[in-house]
Amino acid sequence: MKGYAESIRFLGQWGRFQRVIFFLLCITIIPNGFGAFTLVFLADTPEHRCRIPEVNLTDEWRGAIIPELVGEGTPKRSSCSRYRLDVVRNLSAQGLGPGDVNLTSLEQERCKDGFFYSTDIYTSTIVSEFDLVCENKWKQPLTNTVFFLGILVGSFFSGQLSDRFGRKPVLFATVALQTISTFLKIFSVSWAMFTVVLFINGLGQMSNYVSALVLGSEILTGNVRILYSSLGTCFGFALGYILLPLVAYFMRSWKSLLIALTIPGLFLFPLWWFIPESPRYLLSQGKVEEAEAIMRKAARWNNVSAPGVIFTDYTVSQTKEAQLQEQFRAVDLFRHRAFRLTSSLLFLVAFTLIATYFGLCFNTANLHADPYISCLISAVVEIPAYIMAWLGLFYLPRQLSVIGSLVLGALPLFFIQLVPEEWPAVAITLEMVGKLFITAGTSLLFSYSAELYPTSLRNTATGVCNSVARLGSCITPFLFELRHVDKFLPYIILGTLSMVSAAATLFLPETYGRPLPDTVEQMARRKSINFPCRRTKTHRSHAPPNWTTAA
Repeated sequence: MKGYAESIRFLGQWGRFQRVIFFLLCITIIPNGFGAFTLVFLADTPEHRCRIPEVNLTDEWRGAIIPELVGEGTPKRSSCSRYRLDVVRNLSAQGLGPGDVNLTSLEQERCKDGFFYSTDIYTSTIVSEFDLVCENKWKQPLTNTVFFLGILVGSFFSGQLSDRFGRKPVLFATVALQTISTFLKIFSVSWAMFTVVLFINGLGQMSNYVSALVLGSEILTGNVRILYSSLGTCFGFALGYILLPLVAYFMRSWKSLLIALTIPGLFLFPLWWFIPESPRYLLSQGKVEEAEAIMRKAARWNNVSAPGVIFTDYTVSQTKEAQLQEQFRAVDLFRHRAFRLTSSLLFLVAFTLIATYFGLCFNTANLHADPYISCLISAVVEIPAYIMAWLGLFYLPRQLSVIGSLVLGALPLFFIQLVPEEWPAVAITLEMVGKLFITAGTSLLFSYSAELYPTSLRNTATGVCNSVARLGSCITPFLFELRHVDKFLPYIILGTLSMVSAAATLFLPETYGRPLPDTVEQMARRKSINFPCRRTKTHRSHAPPNWTTAA
């Protein structure tokens, strides 16, 4: 029996059908670039100080009631305390000025009357809206973590739902969830309400990215599939990321920014009538007629003739595969012998890459005094990173590409601590070089994980892998708080994790130059090639040009 790629060879690889699917799926990913890093601006902390109520104070005392902090660098005013207002009022009433008393001996108090926030950069953020500063400062990194927890849960369940109900329904359901929840955040009246809606927003944030990635990877074939999974999807994400600081520059209020981010999602719903279901998925469910109908429509779009029977003998064998699929769930990634080691190692690598990637992305707010420039620098770096990943997928083995990304991404993070403080540009360059290679590795990871598993488990495995990876992103908001202990400690931790994961990648199966596996048997054959100590006499023969389905 012919494999899927062989069965649809009559279509070609880059006809009108493939071009439409390629670009439309890339468009569905653009809002992910917006949404993933929106909190860089929504949850940024403006300059702030205690609000002084309208009481009888001289202008001299109003300028001095905020204590001056003496420490490293330029002295600055306290953000979270003031001299006791009743004491200052008495001194002012007695005609004494700040120069007539010893200010350091005055008792201080917290900001009982709220805060005054600078509007030099932002009109408002959720930090200024809900006073997430001083004693409530812990809520700011927790906000990021709640968002990533939503992504984690969404990635886990969306993969299983996609394997159960189809790639296309889950793709558009998560697009709708992401668009609606982004708009609903505008009506938040408290931090608690905002975080609940933010969690729901996270459920759809990366889930539709994974669904679009798997859908395109299963419809497209050959070099076009590699181009899509390595460059197309990533460029769609990068375009949204680059547009974010440009839009945020003109939308300085957090509510106006959310309105702007809602609009692109509305234009995605009409694409339902142009993007088909995955024929591979339909075949795995035994729905051969529906798969053939899609391919015949594709043939008309490409102006080619389709054979009388496209998927020869798929009815019986694929129905059997569909029955086997019912036995596969997320737990089988560790319970089933064919998946256990691959899943464990892949999840470690995914955790490290995502933790490092998001850690460096969100830390870019500290690179430059202007957060819009910082975010734009970080976004632009993604373009060469994705080109590197694309070239790596075309010309290098997957293991070598991932290992190289991890090692070359880790080394600059170790070197940052050697840079003198008077050379900040060098430190920024090293951090961006590290981000360049880690971003390339992250791009490779999505393609690599989709190539490792059979069709009946591919989306579930990709979703669970993405969920485990999101555990890494959940810790990054607090990981970079360790810079208050040692400013280089976050870099050392992430660099060490990257080196350990590079070593683990040596034991993953190689997928370069091989078709996507449709069955567990095909995955096991691929694995045996990479682990010669487990080969048997049967496995020594070379795999045929096209995988055969298990009998």
